[in-house]
Amino acid sequence: MSQNIKAVIYDCDGVLFDSFEANYAFYHLILERFDKPALDRADLDTMRILHTHCNKDVLEYLFAGDSRMDEVRAFSAGIDYRKLFPLMVMEQGLRETLDALKGRVELAICTNRASSMDILLASFGLDGYFSCVMTAGRVQNPKPHPEPLFKVLEHYGLAPHEALFVGDSDVDRRAAEGAGVPFVAYRGDLDCATKIVRHQDLLLLL
Repeated sequence: MSQNIKAVIYDCDGVLFDSFEANYAFYHLILERFDKPALDRADLDTMRILHTHCNKDVLEYLFAGDSRMDEVRAFSAGIDYRKLFPLMVMEQGLRETLDALKGRVELAICTNRASSMDILLASFGLDGYFSCVMTAGRVQNPKPHPEPLFKVLEHYGLAPHEALFVGDSDVDRRAAEGAGVPFVAYRGDLDCATKIVRHQDLLLLL
């Protein structure tokens, strides 16, 4: 990686936090309310979708062809996600890495979460690090569309090659590719050139 990197953009779920249990519990509440079968943890395709896609797409997947979609969306919007924060675990080494990067590069988030992001960052004491938080609620087309990353670049007035996007899913990789932003895979088994297994490894790339 070159010295020209001026911004590091992070995905949220699976990168900043292990939020698998919180997401599972969130969609479990919705399915239970509408008398749908519980989620099968062994169904890897469904687990991947609920963990990487935006809320609107996940609900459309779980309730495909269901005439109650408006009710489902309204119920989903009314869930207080803060009650699920105790199920979320901040990734090890994240805060130390952000401390090392702060002031050297711009720090941003690009997530398919639609809301709850500001409260989530505040509750973990991370709200002082990120100068741009791009959510699915602030764009027409969430990831894997590149629009959210384009908006982050626009916010800072940067060219795609001046940023890095750290993600953990194919949805992230495709968004980065579409925006022309160099991609760094955090853990996982993504097939890409640059991978890190610990947050601190990012410092070696910059």
